[in-house]
Amino acid sequence: MVSSRGALLEEIESLVHRHPSKLSMETFSTQNKGYHAEMTVVTYCRNRKDCEDKSKLRILLSFGQHARELITTELALRILSILSEEEFLSSAYPLNLNNTLDRLVIKVVPMENVNGRKLVEAGDFCERRNGRGVDLNRNWSVDWGKKEKDYDPYEENPGTAPFSEPETQIMRKLCASFEPHIWVNAHSGMEASILLLALFMPYDHKNTTPEGLPSQRMKLMLEKLNRFQLNDRCLVGSGGGSVGYLAHGTATDYMYDIARVPMSFTFEIYGDSTASSKDCFKMFNPIDLITFNRVLNDWSAAFFTLFSLGGVQMKDLHPNATGSGFEKWVSIDDYLNGYLMERKSRYGKKLEVLELGMQEIRTYFRLFLLSSVLLMFMFCSRISKSGRQIVSAMSL
Repeated sequence: MVSSRGALLEEIESLVHRHPSKLSMETFSTQNKGYHAEMTVVTYCRNRKDCEDKSKLRILLSFGQHARELITTELALRILSILSEEEFLSSAYPLNLNNTLDRLVIKVVPMENVNGRKLVEAGDFCERRNGRGVDLNRNWSVDWGKKEKDYDPYEENPGTAPFSEPETQIMRKLCASFEPHIWVNAHSGMEASILLLALFMPYDHKNTTPEGLPSQRMKLMLEKLNRFQLNDRCLVGSGGGSVGYLAHGTATDYMYDIARVPMSFTFEIYGDSTASSKDCFKMFNPIDLITFNRVLNDWSAAFFTLFSLGGVQMKDLHPNATGSGFEKWVSIDDYLNGYLMERKSRYGKKLEVLELGMQEIRTYFRLFLLSSVLLMFMFCSRISKSGRQIVSAMSL
């Protein structure tokens, strides 16, 4: 049922080649201290000529961030197959997608953690980290490195610093260049709950949701998705407030707080309460064909419903915008370039960008202080030497 890493990526590449008018594929790679990572990104746009149209709703989806969660990468393939129209939603989900898909640009990362996946396929079915033992969903900058009482240094190793890992560096750059309106991070194997499926919104690092109308709209949308597509089988709310533990340095909290993605979610698409803790494959992935197909059918329909609801919600959040409602929003580039100025957020509220961007510029600020001290020291040394020369000349 579950394809190997190589077979799945080859199948995605073939799919892209068969539909060049709708799909395109890029491969990004980078390295850090001898550790190399590579990532495939597939872009869907119904008309390739319109991909740069800022009026379109931009959606960023990530699958396979944790290596052992193989079912999530299969869902990525299913979604891409439906987007290409080689496969279709089940007749149980009568969605009219034509108008919705015309308004979207979607970037799909089908396998974020390729190096960790290699370890799983080599027999380490419990491995969730990347190729050098870092949990990629603890390596982002929001509340990075904080450890709870139940912290597991093996499972939750956050790395040596925020964005120390090539995989998170690639994802951060992808987000900054694409500026998505919707982010979804797909996972499986949620524990500590009778309900093993979830639709989570921020925050993961505290047991509350953000304040204000945008947050209320996010939750309302998830509740609709749960009720009408997933038969009320999911937990809905903040990750930190729902699963019984807090997670620090997660992708979704970064996307919402720093990247300012208006609608940032984590979906838990599968879990098996009967699985032994030692049977990681069964805990995180379906082992029979009927369950496998049900998971892919249910969640592909949920994602396409999200695409449809997302467009409606974003127009409600910014009702004064023209066209489809997205081209007048403040871009991330403007946000970062103007960090000493007050600007309007995507929701029309005044905010101080320096405050929200501090986690990103703290390192540069420290370097600035250090260089200033060194320059002052050099300046004072020159004055001191000049003074001694003048005194010597006067004594002569």
